[in-house]
Amino acid sequence: MRKTGRLKLNLTAACVIFSFVTGGIVSEGAEKKGHIPHLRRQGEATQLTVDGKLFLIIGGELGNSTASSPDGPGMRMMWQQLAKSNLNTVLAPVYWDLIEPQEGVFDFTLVDDLIRNARRHNMRLILLWFGSWKNSMSCYVPYWVKKDYERFPRARDKTGMGLEMLTAFSEENLMADANAFASLMRHIRRIDEGKQTVIMVQVENEPGMIPDARDHCPAANEQFEKPVPKELMDYLQGHKETLIPEFNEVWKAGGFKTSGTWEEVFGGGDEAEEIFMAWHYANYIGRVAKAGKAEYALPMFVNAALIRPNYKPGQYPSAGPLPHLMDVWRAGAPEIDLLAPDIYFPNFVEWVEKYHQSGNPLFIPETGRGAENPANAFYAIGKHDAMGFSPFAVEGIARPDSELALGYDVLRQLSPMILEKQGIGAMTGVAADFNNPNQQVCLGEYKLNVKMDAGWGKQIQQGMTAGCIIISTGPDDYIIAGKGLVITFEPNTPGDPIAGIGSIEQGEFVNGRWKTQLWLNGDQSHQGRHLRLPMERYEIQRVKLYRYR
Repeated sequence: MRKTGRLKLNLTAACVIFSFVTGGIVSEGAEKKGHIPHLRRQGEATQLTVDGKLFLIIGGELGNSTASSPDGPGMRMMWQQLAKSNLNTVLAPVYWDLIEPQEGVFDFTLVDDLIRNARRHNMRLILLWFGSWKNSMSCYVPYWVKKDYERFPRARDKTGMGLEMLTAFSEENLMADANAFASLMRHIRRIDEGKQTVIMVQVENEPGMIPDARDHCPAANEQFEKPVPKELMDYLQGHKETLIPEFNEVWKAGGFKTSGTWEEVFGGGDEAEEIFMAWHYANYIGRVAKAGKAEYALPMFVNAALIRPNYKPGQYPSAGPLPHLMDVWRAGAPEIDLLAPDIYFPNFVEWVEKYHQSGNPLFIPETGRGAENPANAFYAIGKHDAMGFSPFAVEGIARPDSELALGYDVLRQLSPMILEKQGIGAMTGVAADFNNPNQQVCLGEYKLNVKMDAGWGKQIQQGMTAGCIIISTGPDDYIIAGKGLVITFEPNTPGDPIAGIGSIEQGEFVNGRWKTQLWLNGDQSHQGRHLRLPMERYEIQRVKLYRYR
C-alpha cells in the first residue's frame, strides 16, 4: 500500500478494482434502460423519474450498522418484512472503510448484496455515502486514512487540539474521498444502469463543525484571513433579491459589502465563522459529488442535522446544509441537487416549511420512528410536493400491521394520483396534534375546515397525531385520505353560499381504479354534515360536493 504521495483524481483512466463477489451482479437490459434516474419539474414541484416513470419514494432508512451485513438469514427476513410493510425504497449506508480497506483496493460485496436484495424484493435503493463525515465525525474513513494524520490532516478546535474529523481544508483528504466515491459510482453504473435499482445518492451524512463554529487548523486559519471567494460574492449579488431572509439579514448588517474578508463582509463572531465553514464544506462535498456524477450522474443530495432551540454555532453541527445557509451551499456545491432535513424534533411542520423554500426540492430522508410518521408524510407530500419520506432505523418499526405500514398502504394506492397532481395546485396536506388541532385550507372551489377528532366521546390527548392528504379531482370532487380528522366545507368562490355533501364513499384504489367499499351518507357523515376520518385506522374517502342557497 502506498504510504506517501499525493492522490490524483483520474475519472477517465482505467483503474484496477477488486470485487470479491462470487457470481457478481451484472447489468442487464441495457437496450431498455433509457434515461437513468433523474429529476424533472412539473409546475412548482420537483419529481423523481425512474425507468422513465414518475416515482414517489415511500421509504425507510436502515440503522447505521444494519447494512454492514446485508445478506445473512436474518437480513433476508428483514427485507421480506420491509416489502410486506409497503415500502418501495430502502435507504442504506455505504461505508468508505469497508469498500476500500486498502488504498486503491475496493471490495463492493456489501453494495452488491444490497442491490441483489432490493431487486429480489422489488424495491429501490438510495445509497448513503458515509465518507469523510458521518454526523460531523470521520468514524467511517478507512484505517489507512485515520492513522496517517500527517497526510490526511484533522480539523482542530480553538486550542489547536486535533478532532476526530478530517479537515475540509486538505486537498489530500478531498482527493481520497472523491476517488473512492467515483469508484463506487462507476461500479453502480456498471452493474445497475440497466436495472435502475439505485435511484439516488446521499453524499456524506450530516456534515458540520463541532464543538466550535469553524475549524481552527492552520490551513483554515489562513483561509479565514483571506477575502471571501469571488464565486460566492458573485452568486450573492446575482441572487440578492431571492436570498434566504435569515442569511440576507447577516449580509445586510455588514452593509452588503461585495468584497473583503469573511469578518468584513459578514461581521465578526459566529455568523461569519459558520458561513466560512459552510462555503468550504459545500465546496469539498460538491467536488466529491462532481467526481461521482462524472461516473454516473444520479440525483444527489446532502442531509442536515438540525438546530436545537437556542443553540449557537458550535453547539450544533455548524455549517451543514441548514436553511439559513442554503444560498452558501448552492453557490459552493452546484452539483448537489437538493438539501434535505433529518427531522427528529416535534415541530415537523416548521422544518418542512424551512426546507421547501427558494426552489429547494423537498425530500425527508430521515426522521424519528413515532406513530406520527404517516401523518407527517401525508402533510409533506400533499402540502409541499415532497418527493418522498423515510423514517430512520425502519427495520425496528416496519411490520405489516404497524402504523407505518398502514399509512404507507394508503400512499402506495394514491401514488399515481399524487404524482399526477404535484406542483399544479390540486393537492394539499394537513398534520394535526394536541397543540394545533384546528386548521383551514383552501383548495379549488372550496375552503376545508379541518378539526382533529379523537373519536366518538373521546378527548384529544397529548401525543395524539392525525393527518390527511387532500386531492382535488374535479370542481366539486375530492379524494381525502388519512385518520383522526373531521372536515367541513365552505365555498371558496362566488356563487351559491352553502356547500353541501352530495355523497361520501369509503374505498380503495386497486390497480389505479377506484373501488367503493362503503357508502357513508348516514351516521358516519353525521347525516351529510361532515366528512370523518376515524382515529382508529387509515381510510381513503371520496367526497362529492354541491352548492345551494
